[in-house]
Amino acid sequence: MSILRKKGLAIATAVYWFLLLYIVAVLVWWFIALQQQNRQMTDYKLAELSVRDPGYAEKLQNINREQQLKATRNIGEGASFLLVIIIGAVLVYRIVRRQFRISQQQQNFIMAVTHELKTPIAITKLNLETLQKHKLDAGKQQKLLSTTLEETERLNTLTSNILISFQLDGGRYRIAREDLDLSALTATCVQQFSHRFPDRAWKVSIEEDVAVNGDPLLLQILINNLLENAIKYSPKGSPVAFRLAAAAGSAELAIADRGPGIPEGEKKRIFERFYRMGDELTRKTKGTGLGLYLCRKIARDHHATIHVLDGEGGGSRFVVNFRR
Repeated sequence: MSILRKKGLAIATAVYWFLLLYIVAVLVWWFIALQQQNRQMTDYKLAELSVRDPGYAEKLQNINREQQLKATRNIGEGASFLLVIIIGAVLVYRIVRRQFRISQQQQNFIMAVTHELKTPIAITKLNLETLQKHKLDAGKQQKLLSTTLEETERLNTLTSNILISFQLDGGRYRIAREDLDLSALTATCVQQFSHRFPDRAWKVSIEEDVAVNGDPLLLQILINNLLENAIKYSPKGSPVAFRLAAAAGSAELAIADRGPGIPEGEKKRIFERFYRMGDELTRKTKGTGLGLYLCRKIARDHHATIHVLDGEGGGSRFVVNFRR
């Protein structure tokens, strides 16, 4: 969070607490004033009452009862107002804090998307200009073309994540419900990634004929995002493990990496929209904060669960369980 945003949040918080304390102080003053007025009225009535008056005891009892009723009413009204003020204050505080957080996440998202879009476009443009202006041997041409295709695929993945995410949130995407071979789909995804990252070590275990009911495009996005996430955070020399197996009434998909791992307090937050660990100015990994959010959204729409565990040899292990 920038210094200006921090200062703005600090000023808003200070004004909020000042107004809240002022309202509570006014309420306390109002309560004390009513109680004093009640006592003064009671003293005035008692001063006018004479012992010689007929029905003195009954009048005295009525005056005391009236004072007690008014005191009870003041206490009840004061407590009710105080409770409403506290509940309203808590709700307003949470809403304002949430809006500040969402605003910051959206700003980070725009910065990340801008960077993520510019990088592959710049690399693709540079590679094509190099191929156009220079006569290169076949090996160098093939290398430039492979890099260009990889950056184009990265750009395609980014735009797909953004479009699908907003379509799902807005209810504008109609999810297909069809029986599909999850084994074949995952094998295709892993094969594509192994071609894109030939230097990466892979440990793949895919059980055959694992079937689920769902949308093939969304499930492909889910698998690709988890694979992309594993490669992004793993050291280049470490393997990525992929496993698909059928269980009693369910299918389990697990992807493990040997990256730095995820702190316990962050394991739930990483599935929030636009959320990314660390500070936008200091983190080194690329991303927009939509990948894992989209994975959770797709999993829920397919009556599946997704969670993250600590890897056996370090890193993280993402597990998706499909109920069949």
